[in-house]
Amino acid sequence: MAAPADFLQKPIITYTAPPTFIASPNWHKVLATISAQLPLRNIHWKPVSQTTLRTIQELDVNLVPFESLRDELTSQVPVTLLEKPLLHIFVFHCEDSDVEAYRNLHKRFIKDWQMSVSNRKNQDWLILHIIRPDPSKMPTGKLFAIKNSVLDKLRTDFNLDKREHCVQLNWNIGNDNPQVWAEFVNKLKEGLLYAFDLAISQRQEEVKRSENQQSMPGWNFCTFFILKESLASSFEGMNLLEEALVPYDELEALFQRVSREKNMSWFGNLIQPEHNDDSQPLLSVNKKKYREMILANSISVFDFRIYLLSRQCQLLAKMGLIHEATTKVGFFLGTLGKRLRDVEASLPPLFIEAWAYSSALSTVEQCNAWVKEYKIDTSKPSTNAGKAELLDIARSQLDIIGIEASHLPPIPPFTSSTSWTSRLSSVAKLSFSNETLNVAVGNRQAFNELYVALTNRAIDLYAKSGRRKFALKLHGTLAAFECNRGNLSAALNTFISLPAHYSPYLWNSLEGFMLSRAVHTHEQLDKPQDTEWVHIVLAFLKSYVDHRGEEMLMYDVDATEYVARLVDSLRSSVEQLEAAQTPLDLPHPDHPALTVSVADSANLAETRDGSYLEATITNHLPVTFPTEEINVSLSGRESEKVKFNASISDGLPPGHSHFTLYCKTSAPGTFLLESSEIRSSHLVLSTNYRKAFSKPSSRSTTLIRIPSDPLALDVRISQSSRIVLGSPQSLMAVLSTGRNQVRKAIVRLSSPSATFRCREACLEEGMFPTNIGVSFEATKDGVTLEDIPDGSEISFMAPHSDASALTAMKVNIEVDYVTVQEPDVSRTARFSRVLITTLPLSVNVEDFFRGTRLISKFTVSTTSHQHIRISDARLDLPNDGVEGVTVERSSSKRRIITVTPHQPANFLFALNSTKGPVRESLNLSIKYRMLREEVESVIQKEVGKLLEDYPDNLKQKIVLISKLVDALESDAGWVDMYGITGELLVPDLHVEDGDLAMAWTMARKRLAEHRHPESPEGSWREIQIPVDVPFMNIVAAARLRVVSTPFASASSSGELPSLYAGQPISADLLIHTTFHWGLSPSEHQKQYLLRFNIEEMVREWLVSGPKRGDFIATDNAMHIVPITLIALHHGEFLLPKITVSALPISGTLTMGSLAVPSIETYQVHGAEKVLILPRGGRSTFVISMGPG
Repeated sequence: MAAPADFLQKPIITYTAPPTFIASPNWHKVLATISAQLPLRNIHWKPVSQTTLRTIQELDVNLVPFESLRDELTSQVPVTLLEKPLLHIFVFHCEDSDVEAYRNLHKRFIKDWQMSVSNRKNQDWLILHIIRPDPSKMPTGKLFAIKNSVLDKLRTDFNLDKREHCVQLNWNIGNDNPQVWAEFVNKLKEGLLYAFDLAISQRQEEVKRSENQQSMPGWNFCTFFILKESLASSFEGMNLLEEALVPYDELEALFQRVSREKNMSWFGNLIQPEHNDDSQPLLSVNKKKYREMILANSISVFDFRIYLLSRQCQLLAKMGLIHEATTKVGFFLGTLGKRLRDVEASLPPLFIEAWAYSSALSTVEQCNAWVKEYKIDTSKPSTNAGKAELLDIARSQLDIIGIEASHLPPIPPFTSSTSWTSRLSSVAKLSFSNETLNVAVGNRQAFNELYVALTNRAIDLYAKSGRRKFALKLHGTLAAFECNRGNLSAALNTFISLPAHYSPYLWNSLEGFMLSRAVHTHEQLDKPQDTEWVHIVLAFLKSYVDHRGEEMLMYDVDATEYVARLVDSLRSSVEQLEAAQTPLDLPHPDHPALTVSVADSANLAETRDGSYLEATITNHLPVTFPTEEINVSLSGRESEKVKFNASISDGLPPGHSHFTLYCKTSAPGTFLLESSEIRSSHLVLSTNYRKAFSKPSSRSTTLIRIPSDPLALDVRISQSSRIVLGSPQSLMAVLSTGRNQVRKAIVRLSSPSATFRCREACLEEGMFPTNIGVSFEATKDGVTLEDIPDGSEISFMAPHSDASALTAMKVNIEVDYVTVQEPDVSRTARFSRVLITTLPLSVNVEDFFRGTRLISKFTVSTTSHQHIRISDARLDLPNDGVEGVTVERSSSKRRIITVTPHQPANFLFALNSTKGPVRESLNLSIKYRMLREEVESVIQKEVGKLLEDYPDNLKQKIVLISKLVDALESDAGWVDMYGITGELLVPDLHVEDGDLAMAWTMARKRLAEHRHPESPEGSWREIQIPVDVPFMNIVAAARLRVVSTPFASASSSGELPSLYAGQPISADLLIHTTFHWGLSPSEHQKQYLLRFNIEEMVREWLVSGPKRGDFIATDNAMHIVPITLIALHHGEFLLPKITVSALPISGTLTMGSLAVPSIETYQVHGAEKVLILPRGGRSTFVISMGPG
């Protein structure tokens, strides 16, 4: 489909030469070489009114002889500016130095030609001077050379407007080097653009002047259209396609404005239908004489708009924008088709549908032709998508034609409305100029083949473009078409599979229609109502709720009756499956027909364990939905689960229904609404509220608070009350029954970090089953307790594997219990507890050897921030005792000591051994309890005494104790006073309850009057730590004994004489050694080489004698060394210290080196001080005072 010649007009360049040159054989070679430089490439054009630089990739021009031009005549019809030449070329050959030949032979021809072309408006000219290359006459490069060449003469004679019009070409025949012609080609480009800018500027001024005259009488839209269109055709000829499209877009906008103003006097009727108007190619501009009709003001609006659209699409195609062209056509068919409905009565039957059908198909074919002609890249998805949309438009026209021809039923999806009204009179006969449509109307088989082929083409193009959801929509249409043809099985399979593909795109209406057809087709096939049927019905009900029962879901039936029938069939199908003993439930997640909302807090059951939760179920269906049970699951920390449920007897009516759900166990805390289940026989409609949804705003997170029930069954855990280091570890569990009189309870313990040996579990020491009337049995799986009264606490120990490498251990506790009050209700309580496995205290020991006595100092510190109360600490010998060994405590008086993080406690023990070293381990036993435990026991005791006259008020007791503990936790100011006197000064809190407020006041008063008992009371924990007695090869006792001074007289009392500074003092160094604490009894026979050293005290003492020496030490021997001391100044200070070290034992190796025996030295005189007096005397002088 070629465009008119006007729109294919290329820029024209003329050429001419002297007659002698044209007659020479070289002229044809020159002309051929000039033609070889065409088309022009990479032309850079800058619009006058814009700053953007445009690049013309390729420009084809017409090279014509100058003599072939006709005289210019002024035309009354504006046409393209390119019908006139833009550039003229004069070519001549002359040697550059032959100035005489130029003057005599060429100058006159050039002058005449130049005068001729200069009289032409908006045209440029160029002189090409060809010379042969001569190496001997190459430019010398002299600066002041005389300009006397032919080129210089040309420039002088013809470059009068200061523009370069002369080009010299140094060329030999046969030289095809592009660089030789580069300057000439550039001049061609410059000349073309210069002339084009002049012409286009003048035409734009004319258009602007005409546009400003719109409101003046006599202005004609059609004339203005032709004038402005000349701009577009001119730009198109210069391959400036974007600029060419702008005038058409502006003309379209102007037409829309004129149309809105209803000023259509320049046009004919809306449409003047001709014989082939409903079948001719839409984008062909040659099918009618459009320009003549426009100039004659006789063109119809229908033809005018088609012509304008055709020109726009042709330019878009040249630009490679096929997808924009198809989109424009699709919009055009819709808008113009709607406009034609106003005059549909004057048109042939179904003219609009036939025209739209033919136009859409012809546009697709035209696009395919353009793709080949302009070599357009079709890999872009949008290209195929646009063509697919046009095919879909053609298919939708076939729907209407097929319904009118009785080939299709007037129901969705063949019609967009359930109330179809025929557009034909009873006597009208369908006839089109499109023979394909005539055959399809008259032959059902031909229509079916045409419909399927066209739909499959659209599906294929949609798939190639990646628009999967549109392809799925057409698959649904094909399924309905197959159903209409009687192919029900294939149609059912398609109807069932398509809704899952529609759902992600939120096509609720189309999804509902497919499901409605699936239900209808399933019934037509008389298939059994099995699991497949259940899922189809549920899917349809989902779509019904999502789309709120609006149009396209069903047809020709009452919606309520239709849904009621489906719900009844659903119930009967589920009951049949149940009767057939189908083992599994039929879960259907996130069905919107029934929605559940719950309150944000639960209420305690008060009289029994558990809590109530208010729930509202909304039935979005217009009929009652049969239901038996509702379950709501909550999730808490660490995978804790809570389940509420309630039975439903009469089903769920439309709208809101309120229920109270009950949970059998108490689980305080804040929980997240996780899921809900509504059961109807085997059918389970579940909703997962923690699932990530495509629309986050559709559901918000629901948090539910369950209050703490102080009277519910509870389990606490802690470390064993009696810990023996080195023995298997145990856990102490305390089961509190609260309000429950437990008939039977099974306690199971588990941990991801340890293994419990429940078979070895036992009651806490001091708690016997016969005393409390409880049956206790330890099995492999857990601990079984029976007949536990209410308000009781049962403590038992459960050994577990080693967990010393952990600081804390998570313990999961599960209690299955049945109460006397509700013997038919079996409850399972789950608790997640953390057991601190590290000891609450640490013990450090420091040993001091003193002859046959070993003094041990034990320092007890807390390992946490909590305070520890210690009632007793003992160092015990083994049960059988140790011969010759006794242990003495530093004090026999027992008092409670508080250990804080900043204040440890010290305990001293003396070990006397007459038989040498002690090889058996001793036990350090510490009785302790945490300050919190002691305070809680005090509170429980005092509150128990306060409320002992009200044995039935268990809840008030527990609540009061809890409030007192919370008050003490809020302020630690009471701790110091309690440690001294035992007073518990509870901070005052506001308590609203009358009875509780009175009990609160009295309890605070009693606790403030509390005092520590004289002796420790209550239960205490005990830890036993094995203590190994250390060994020491040598124990040395060093002493400095002052004997006398040279000036002192002998004293019978044995007291030290007076010591003066600077006096020599005689002293003995005494070193006593014992091997009592050696490794074996044979140690007494050994000898060791020892070395003593007297400490240097250069500020106090000067030592004379052996300050260092070696000696042989034996068991229980004394080594004496005499020395002399001189005090350097007066005062009271210590004597020098003596260190004694052992030397290696020759011949004995340890770890590859000589063995060194262990030794400990203590200073016997370490606490002694000596008084040094200042040295001085007294002299008497008699002084004469003169006569007197």
